Amino acid sequence: MIPTKEELQRFFDALDSELGEALFLFYATTGLRRSEVLGLTIDEVDLKKRMVVPNCHNGESKHSYISFYNRETEDALNKVSVNSDRLFKISDRQFRKIWKNATEKTGFIVGPQKLREWFCCEMGNLGVSDRYIDAFCGRTPKSVLARHYTDYNPERLRKIYEEANLKILN
Repeated sequence: MIPTKEELQRFFDALDSELGEALFLFYATTGLRRSEVLGLTIDEVDLKKRMVVPNCHNGESKHSYISFYNRETEDALNKVSVNSDRLFKISDRQFRKIWKNATEKTGFIVGPQKLREWFCCEMGNLGVSDRYIDAFCGRTPKSVLARHYTDYNPERLRKIYEEANLKILN
């Protein structure tokens, strides 16, 4: 079941660290996979354009293309240190602890996969075409129209993302 915006806000309020808040918002506003976000390097994020270009998949089944994050996420990122080679310097143990504490406070689980699902659903509700949502999430286009006749230029994708006006906290 996809969480509601109110549930996301409650979970966000239960997070007890700025790093947890930044991670939460990053997942919810980019649609990226857990490993993609945790493996991001500073070189894969354009902080001025709020654009993310993960370069972590070499296989046939999973791909990554390009995504963006909103101003809420930008504000949260500005509160955490991003001066290392990785965007989010966090251990798996620390990550699990942050999420476990918020889960215990709220009584429900909102993990990275649920945030990815929420992102897809919410972007669809905001009128974004499935083929662009797929591009943001790194899914390979399946239809002929999406593969051959769709403009996936980063500036076009940025415009589509910005026009959707995705928000979580407001």
